[in-house]
Amino acid sequence: MSQTQQVLLQVQHVSKHYHDGEVTTQVLSGVDLTVYKGEQLAIVGSSGSGKSTLLHIMGTLDTPTSGNVMLDGEDLYQLSSARQAIIRNQDLGFIYQFHHLLPEFSALENVAMPAFIQGRDKKQALVDAQNLLERVGLGHRLHHIPAQLSGGERQRVAIARALINKPKLVLADEPTGNLDASSGNNVYAMIRELAQQFGTAFVVVTHDHSLAAKMDRQLTMKDGVLQVTANPTAVGLAE
Repeated sequence: MSQTQQVLLQVQHVSKHYHDGEVTTQVLSGVDLTVYKGEQLAIVGSSGSGKSTLLHIMGTLDTPTSGNVMLDGEDLYQLSSARQAIIRNQDLGFIYQFHHLLPEFSALENVAMPAFIQGRDKKQALVDAQNLLERVGLGHRLHHIPAQLSGGERQRVAIARALINKPKLVLADEPTGNLDASSGNNVYAMIRELAQQFGTAFVVVTHDHSLAAKMDRQLTMKDGVLQVTANPTAVGLAE
């Protein structure tokens, strides 16, 4: 990664706190973060450190108390909820620890669903979904529902689903959290390969330090503050 890498997303002085009666809980404290096009960034930290909250704010799934989030120069929190929904569908992809696959639909239909929501031609969306499932090694499982798939297979379906609309950025929350070491390594290899093929940036929140160490860049969230934990000269960048 070079200093000329293009900026994709900027988190600017983002804070988040919750009120419960007279008690205020500060979750994020003036977080600044730049994500570059095509990079793979890991955020590690203990439970309750704020890393998942930050991910949700980056994906417009939660609202910051203060600060800005810019995606390709567009301030996400100055947009209408309808426009935010379009961005979530078209420009962002999401991968969760527990997959959130629709249980009554096949792997093929689950992957194609964001394309259906976007209004794309159904036949072409299914072709694209099949191609993605074949890329993640599930060409033989197209018509299986989630209950018929292993945990690793369900996660591969979720990765394919996150990529169906060719998003600019994929946000992954503990993508290997429910997997054994071998399956976790396979998931990382797929993230790396598909990111290179599609030019998609990945931000991965994880407790898995071995996964984080393989990414382009690694940051640690502690008490709502981001800290650099990898040598920034390794990627030519520093926060």
